[in-house]
Amino acid sequence: MSLHAPSVRPFEAGTSGWTSDDLNDPRIESLWDEGRYEIIEGTLTKMPAARYDGSRRLRRLTDIVEQHLRQVGRTEVFVFEVDLVLSPIRVPVADAILMTAADEQRQREENARRGQPQFEFGRILVPPTILIESISEGHERHDRVLKRQWYAEAAIPNYWILDPLARSLECLVLENQLYRLDQSGSNDAVLHPAAFPELVLRLGEVWR
Repeated sequence: MSLHAPSVRPFEAGTSGWTSDDLNDPRIESLWDEGRYEIIEGTLTKMPAARYDGSRRLRRLTDIVEQHLRQVGRTEVFVFEVDLVLSPIRVPVADAILMTAADEQRQREENARRGQPQFEFGRILVPPTILIESISEGHERHDRVLKRQWYAEAAIPNYWILDPLARSLECLVLENQLYRLDQSGSNDAVLHPAAFPELVLRLGEVWR
């Protein structure tokens, strides 16, 4: 059974005219939270189901980075499946993001100003330092083209694209409002991402 927004639009994938403000309606928010949705240029879109293979390898990648951070005395951790408000008509769900203490402070302030005041952080309203997308089969263009453009326009400094099926990782860094390839590799390649100068990232450990 469909619930209706104040504008009498059914909450159905493929309908248009949606904005991040609609998510402030408790009825709409409850439906949003029950499913896997994104707002893409104002259109409500159903996300593909997460695959065990991709989720497992994404978790291995983030574990490796977090272990490195602990070794160098840092405390940041990745969070997963996060609503990211890039603009009123663009609300993707990021597979994984990492925010620094400075990012979190900016998020607290922005959330208090225009977000969900019942939460300390709420939906992410500021650019995280690192964002990772794990490519789903059949949705390659969404991550490699559309989201790459969106994240560059939102000034997210580091965008990593993990392809679990191809066993590859691309590390992109923002430069002059566009992403350039910093490091990439597949299978047993060893990468040194600019985001973590001391990190030696052995991709074989991600696929293990």
